[in-house]
Amino acid sequence: MDNAPQDDAELKVLSQALHQLYDPVLDEPVPERLRARNVSHARWRAAAMAASWVALGIGAGVLAGWQLHAWRASVPPPAEVPGFVKRAAVAHAVYSPEVRHPVEVAADQEQHLVAWLSKRLGTPLRAPKLEEVGYFLVGGRLLPGEGGPAGAPAPVAQFMYQCKQGTRITLYVRADAVGNRETAFRYAAEGNVKVFYWIDRKLGYALSSADIAKDVLFKVANAVYQQLNP
Repeated sequence: MDNAPQDDAELKVLSQALHQLYDPVLDEPVPERLRARNVSHARWRAAAMAASWVALGIGAGVLAGWQLHAWRASVPPPAEVPGFVKRAAVAHAVYSPEVRHPVEVAADQEQHLVAWLSKRLGTPLRAPKLEEVGYFLVGGRLLPGEGGPAGAPAPVAQFMYQCKQGTRITLYVRADAVGNRETAFRYAAEGNVKVFYWIDRKLGYALSSADIAKDVLFKVANAVYQQLNP
Protein backbone atom coordinates (compact mmCIF):
# COMPACT_ATOMS: atom_id res chain seq x y z
CA MET A 1 0.00 0.00 0.00
CA ASP A 2 1.13 3.60 -0.48
CA ASN A 3 1.32 4.22 3.31
CA ALA A 4 3.69 1.30 4.00
CA PRO A 5 6.88 3.42 4.54
CA GLN A 6 5.00 5.73 6.88
CA ASP A 7 3.55 2.74 8.74
CA ASP A 8 7.03 1.23 9.24
CA ALA A 9 8.33 4.52 10.60
CA GLU A 10 5.46 4.82 13.07
CA LEU A 11 5.97 1.25 14.28
CA LYS A 12 9.70 1.89 14.69
CA VAL A 13 9.03 4.95 16.84
CA LEU A 14 6.51 2.99 18.90
CA SER A 15 9.00 0.15 19.39
CA GLN A 16 11.74 2.53 20.53
CA ALA A 17 9.39 4.17 23.01
CA LEU A 18 8.39 0.82 24.49
CA HIS A 19 12.01 -0.27 24.81
CA GLN A 20 12.85 2.97 26.63
CA LEU A 21 9.93 2.33 28.96
CA TYR A 22 10.47 -1.35 29.75
CA ASP A 23 14.19 -2.06 29.23
CA PRO A 24 15.16 -0.52 32.62
CA VAL A 25 12.82 -3.01 34.25
CA LEU A 26 14.95 -5.86 32.94
CA ASP A 27 17.95 -4.61 34.93
CA GLU A 28 16.09 -4.16 38.21
CA PRO A 29 16.82 -6.65 41.02
CA VAL A 30 14.16 -9.22 41.70
CA PRO A 31 11.90 -7.95 44.52
CA GLU A 32 12.24 -9.74 47.87
CA ARG A 33 8.62 -10.84 47.82
CA LEU A 34 9.25 -12.65 44.60
CA ARG A 35 12.49 -14.22 45.91
CA ALA A 36 10.45 -15.55 48.81
CA ARG A 37 8.19 -17.27 46.31
CA ASN A 38 11.14 -18.79 44.44
CA VAL A 39 10.52 -16.78 41.28
CA SER A 40 13.82 -16.83 39.44
CA HIS A 41 15.50 -13.78 37.97
CA ALA A 42 15.27 -15.42 34.54
CA ARG A 43 11.53 -15.78 34.85
CA TRP A 44 11.24 -12.15 35.93
CA ARG A 45 13.18 -11.02 32.87
CA ALA A 46 11.07 -13.26 30.64
CA ALA A 47 7.86 -11.84 32.11
CA ALA A 48 9.05 -8.27 31.62
CA MET A 49 10.11 -9.03 28.05
CA ALA A 50 6.74 -10.65 27.32
CA ALA A 51 4.95 -7.61 28.71
CA SER A 52 6.94 -5.32 26.43
CA TRP A 53 6.13 -7.41 23.38
CA VAL A 54 2.45 -7.57 24.32
CA ALA A 55 2.40 -3.80 24.66
CA LEU A 56 4.13 -3.46 21.29
CA GLY A 57 1.60 -5.81 19.72
CA ILE A 58 -1.31 -3.87 21.18
CA GLY A 59 0.15 -0.61 19.91
CA ALA A 60 0.68 -2.04 16.45
CA GLY A 61 -2.84 -3.46 16.46
CA VAL A 62 -4.34 -0.13 17.43
CA LEU A 63 -2.34 1.60 14.70
CA ALA A 64 -3.37 -0.98 12.10
CA GLY A 65 -6.98 -0.75 13.24
CA TRP A 66 -7.10 2.99 12.79
CA GLN A 67 -5.42 2.70 9.39
CA LEU A 68 -7.97 0.08 8.28
CA HIS A 69 -10.78 2.32 9.53
CA ALA A 70 -9.35 5.26 7.58
CA TRP A 71 -8.96 3.11 4.44
CA ARG A 72 -12.55 1.89 4.66
CA ALA A 73 -13.79 5.43 5.18
CA SER A 74 -11.95 6.52 2.01
CA VAL A 75 -13.58 3.87 -0.21
CA PRO A 76 -16.72 5.33 -1.85
CA PRO A 77 -19.90 3.24 -1.58
CA PRO A 78 -21.03 1.52 -4.77
CA ALA A 79 -23.29 3.62 -6.95
CA GLU A 80 -26.97 2.88 -6.44
CA VAL A 81 -28.68 1.43 -9.50
CA PRO A 82 -31.45 3.80 -10.66
CA GLY A 83 -35.01 2.52 -10.51
CA PHE A 84 -35.52 2.78 -14.26
CA VAL A 85 -32.60 0.38 -14.84
CA LYS A 86 -34.22 -2.26 -12.64
CA ARG A 87 -37.51 -1.75 -14.47
CA ALA A 88 -35.70 -2.11 -17.80
CA ALA A 89 -34.23 -5.45 -16.70
CA VAL A 90 -37.66 -6.70 -15.57
CA ALA A 91 -39.28 -5.59 -18.84
CA HIS A 92 -36.59 -7.39 -20.82
CA ALA A 93 -37.08 -10.57 -18.81
CA VAL A 94 -40.85 -10.42 -19.35
CA TYR A 95 -41.07 -9.57 -23.06
CA SER A 96 -37.91 -10.88 -24.74
CA PRO A 97 -38.96 -14.58 -24.48
CA GLU A 98 -42.36 -13.88 -26.11
CA VAL A 99 -42.82 -15.69 -29.41
CA ARG A 100 -46.15 -14.44 -30.76
CA HIS A 101 -46.46 -10.99 -29.11
CA PRO A 102 -43.01 -9.66 -28.22
CA VAL A 103 -43.98 -6.11 -29.26
CA GLU A 104 -47.12 -3.95 -29.64
CA VAL A 105 -46.10 -2.35 -32.93
CA ALA A 106 -43.87 -4.27 -35.36
CA ALA A 107 -40.86 -2.95 -37.25
CA ASP A 108 -42.81 -2.76 -40.54
CA GLN A 109 -44.64 0.19 -38.93
CA GLU A 110 -41.49 1.81 -37.56
CA GLN A 111 -42.47 5.37 -38.50
CA HIS A 112 -45.80 5.02 -36.71
CA LEU A 113 -44.13 3.32 -33.72
CA VAL A 114 -41.57 6.10 -33.22
CA ALA A 115 -44.16 8.88 -33.68
CA TRP A 116 -46.56 7.21 -31.21
CA LEU A 117 -43.91 6.64 -28.52
CA SER A 118 -42.51 10.15 -29.01
CA LYS A 119 -45.95 11.64 -28.46
CA ARG A 120 -46.61 9.58 -25.36
CA LEU A 121 -43.21 10.39 -23.79
CA GLY A 122 -43.47 14.05 -24.82
CA THR A 123 -40.08 14.15 -26.53
CA PRO A 124 -38.66 13.14 -29.95
CA LEU A 125 -37.38 9.55 -29.96
CA ARG A 126 -35.36 7.49 -32.41
CA ALA A 127 -35.05 3.77 -32.99
CA PRO A 128 -31.32 3.22 -33.63
CA LYS A 129 -30.24 1.20 -36.68
CA LEU A 130 -28.13 -1.66 -35.37
CA GLU A 131 -27.62 -3.79 -38.49
CA GLU A 132 -23.87 -3.09 -38.42
CA VAL A 133 -23.59 -4.87 -35.08
CA GLY A 134 -25.88 -7.69 -36.19
CA TYR A 135 -29.26 -6.67 -34.73
CA PHE A 136 -32.51 -5.77 -36.48
CA LEU A 137 -35.53 -3.94 -35.10
CA VAL A 138 -38.41 -6.23 -34.10
CA GLY A 139 -40.65 -3.40 -32.93
CA GLY A 140 -41.57 -1.69 -29.69
CA ARG A 141 -44.14 -1.08 -27.01
CA LEU A 142 -45.31 1.45 -24.41
CA LEU A 143 -44.73 0.57 -20.75
CA PRO A 144 -45.54 2.17 -17.39
CA GLY A 145 -42.51 3.63 -15.68
CA GLU A 146 -41.77 5.33 -12.40
CA GLY A 147 -44.07 7.91 -10.85
CA GLY A 148 -44.92 10.87 -13.03
CA PRO A 149 -47.11 13.94 -12.42
CA ALA A 150 -49.70 13.51 -9.67
CA GLY A 151 -48.22 10.10 -8.83
CA ALA A 152 -49.36 8.49 -12.09
CA PRO A 153 -46.89 6.12 -13.81
CA ALA A 154 -44.79 7.94 -16.38
CA PRO A 155 -44.83 6.31 -19.84
CA VAL A 156 -41.62 4.70 -21.08
CA ALA A 157 -40.68 3.14 -24.40
CA GLN A 158 -39.13 -0.24 -25.14
CA PHE A 159 -37.54 -1.06 -28.50
CA MET A 160 -36.70 -4.70 -29.20
CA TYR A 161 -33.97 -6.00 -31.51
CA GLN A 162 -33.00 -9.49 -32.62
CA CYS A 163 -30.00 -11.06 -34.36
CA LYS A 164 -30.03 -13.88 -36.94
CA GLN A 165 -29.43 -16.43 -34.17
CA GLY A 166 -32.61 -15.28 -32.41
CA THR A 167 -30.89 -13.50 -29.52
CA ARG A 168 -32.79 -10.42 -28.39
CA ILE A 169 -31.83 -7.14 -26.78
CA THR A 170 -34.11 -4.34 -25.61
CA LEU A 171 -33.59 -0.60 -25.42
CA TYR A 172 -35.61 0.99 -22.61
CA VAL A 173 -36.10 4.77 -22.83
CA ARG A 174 -37.51 7.03 -20.15
CA ALA A 175 -38.02 10.79 -20.24
CA ASP A 176 -37.74 13.39 -17.47
CA ALA A 177 -34.41 12.05 -16.19
CA VAL A 178 -33.09 15.56 -15.54
CA GLY A 179 -32.71 14.88 -11.81
CA ASN A 180 -30.04 12.28 -12.49
CA ARG A 181 -26.68 13.87 -13.25
CA GLU A 182 -24.92 10.61 -14.06
CA THR A 183 -24.08 10.71 -17.78
CA ALA A 184 -21.31 8.11 -18.02
CA PHE A 185 -21.87 4.54 -19.17
CA ARG A 186 -22.74 2.34 -16.23
CA TYR A 187 -23.17 -1.41 -15.95
CA ALA A 188 -25.54 -3.36 -13.73
CA ALA A 189 -26.71 -6.95 -13.47
CA GLU A 190 -30.23 -7.70 -12.32
CA GLY A 191 -30.46 -11.46 -11.94
CA ASN A 192 -29.21 -12.91 -15.23
CA VAL A 193 -30.02 -9.71 -17.16
CA LYS A 194 -27.05 -7.50 -18.02
CA VAL A 195 -27.73 -3.77 -18.47
CA PHE A 196 -25.68 -0.87 -19.77
CA TYR A 197 -27.33 2.46 -18.98
CA TRP A 198 -26.67 6.18 -19.30
CA ILE A 199 -28.38 9.58 -19.14
CA ASP A 200 -28.45 11.96 -22.10
CA ARG A 201 -29.95 15.34 -21.21
CA LYS A 202 -33.48 14.48 -20.03
CA LEU A 203 -33.58 10.94 -21.44
CA GLY A 204 -32.46 7.81 -19.65
CA TYR A 205 -31.42 4.75 -21.69
CA ALA A 206 -30.96 1.13 -20.59
CA LEU A 207 -29.82 -1.59 -23.01
CA SER A 208 -30.53 -5.08 -21.69
CA SER A 209 -29.74 -8.68 -22.58
CA ALA A 210 -29.70 -12.02 -20.79
CA ASP A 211 -28.12 -13.99 -23.62
CA ILE A 212 -24.93 -12.26 -24.77
CA ALA A 213 -21.61 -11.54 -23.07
CA LYS A 214 -20.97 -8.27 -21.32
CA ASP A 215 -18.35 -7.11 -23.85
CA VAL A 216 -20.72 -7.81 -26.77
CA LEU A 217 -23.52 -5.91 -25.08
CA PHE A 218 -21.12 -3.02 -24.48
CA LYS A 219 -20.29 -2.96 -28.20
CA VAL A 220 -24.00 -2.72 -29.05
CA ALA A 221 -24.53 -0.03 -26.38
CA ASN A 222 -21.71 1.96 -27.95
CA ALA A 223 -23.40 1.71 -31.35
CA VAL A 224 -26.67 2.92 -29.83
CA TYR A 225 -24.96 5.84 -28.12
CA GLN A 226 -23.11 6.89 -31.28
CA GLN A 227 -26.33 6.99 -33.28
CA LEU A 228 -28.25 8.91 -30.65
CA ASN A 229 -25.35 11.34 -30.16
CA PRO A 230 -23.83 11.84 -33.65
